[in-house]
Amino acid sequence: MTTPLSAATLSALAPRVAVPAYDRSALTAGIVHFGVGNFHRAHQAVYLDQLFATGRDHDWAIVGAGVMPGDAAMRQALEGQDWLTTVVEQSAEESRARITGAMIDMLAVGDVAAIVERLADPAIRIVSLTVTEGGYFIDSTRTFDPTQPAIVADGANPDAPQTVFGLIAAGLKRRKAAGLEPFTVMSCDNIPHNGIVARNAVAGVARLSDPAFADWILETVAFPSGMVDRITPATSDRERQLLADTFGIDDAWPVFCEDFSQWVLEDTFPAGRPALETVGVQFVPDVTPFELMKIRILNGGHAVIAYPAGLLDIHFVHEAMTHPLVAGFLEKVEREEIMPVVPPVPDTDLDWYFGEIRRRFANPKIGDTVRRLCLDGSNRQPKFIVPTIADRLKAGAGVTGLALESALWCRYCFGETESGAVIEPNDPNWDTLAPLARQARTDPDAWLGIAEVYGDVGRAEPFRKAFADALGALWKDGTEAVLTRYVQGAG
Repeated sequence: MTTPLSAATLSALAPRVAVPAYDRSALTAGIVHFGVGNFHRAHQAVYLDQLFATGRDHDWAIVGAGVMPGDAAMRQALEGQDWLTTVVEQSAEESRARITGAMIDMLAVGDVAAIVERLADPAIRIVSLTVTEGGYFIDSTRTFDPTQPAIVADGANPDAPQTVFGLIAAGLKRRKAAGLEPFTVMSCDNIPHNGIVARNAVAGVARLSDPAFADWILETVAFPSGMVDRITPATSDRERQLLADTFGIDDAWPVFCEDFSQWVLEDTFPAGRPALETVGVQFVPDVTPFELMKIRILNGGHAVIAYPAGLLDIHFVHEAMTHPLVAGFLEKVEREEIMPVVPPVPDTDLDWYFGEIRRRFANPKIGDTVRRLCLDGSNRQPKFIVPTIADRLKAGAGVTGLALESALWCRYCFGETESGAVIEPNDPNWDTLAPLARQARTDPDAWLGIAEVYGDVGRAEPFRKAFADALGALWKDGTEAVLTRYVQGAG
């Protein structure tokens, strides 16, 4: 027997389910958040829920917003349960369920007037967003692209915006006209220097209709950068049933996530902020060292295990971590090539951090898939792997392991595993990558010539040779043999 989740049924839930330890009726809105997806509900909303439970800052509750069809579906799901969410935090040893209540409303998708009105409300002091990297209208260099049709449309109709950034600009313009202090714009997306990226997007769309207003945004509005981290898979019927079976809760859209969470924020909030440092958020002058650590060690580590695991027909990430060659490959590349060129991070031990990453990757409860890690290599490699190669080349250091990782990616894009199973297209640029992967079998430079990925690195002789040797060995001897030699230090 399950209990449908709502404010009225909280007392009926099993005692082992944590429920909001505060009076939700006393909460008032201080944050508008665009993009109420799983990650937001497992991350920012959890931190605020924890903060509210301490008895403070109840004027910082979340009002959701969005512009995509998925936002409308989320609103429909959450409205029926009074904006409550079940978050199941999973370690390898146990699963813990908690009901979070930090969100108190969600604005209707498409109701531009209501959204702009709420943004103009002086009670709103932070506008946050998780809209994924693809939602920022940026090109491969993370530069804002004002020529994209949706942005052009907002530039032509600034009073009827359809994008998140057009809406934020409209809200800021309304506040400026009313003589109100601007809200702080806080990106919670996994993008390096996400504050700068968000600032460029908001000012960029504003500039199309009012250059002076765009300059005011750049001069006046705060856009702190932050590093966010928590593995949060998508929700399916499997998770809904698991929640019902394990905890007796009927939740239309629960969130399952790992037990690890990290949030590092630049402390630039002129309009004020909740005291999130009391619940584990790290406030720092510059988030860059933390971003670099995560991108290179965690995201780079994902890339290292993804392609050999994919070629070996391994389905789940935790299964990959039980394969001695894949795990050994990760260990060797991280310790010998990646970590040595990661600059020191304040108050952080990189060995401890990598240990946490190994533990997280090995967590069987998460059910993260190898295919997801392999996804979109053409965008991920130039962010997560190639900069490390560049740093090592600059230092005159070896790149054998990273060249092998690049060769494994190339071999994966050939579209066939070691067993002969077809690899279905797994990159927005698959139609370009697959022919190049076939050509690279006899001409490795064809692959390294992908300028958007490799740039100057693809022309560096030490890397070219290491890549060609690795790719040739993969085709001649196979993935397991090549990994064995590398892990054992024989090649």
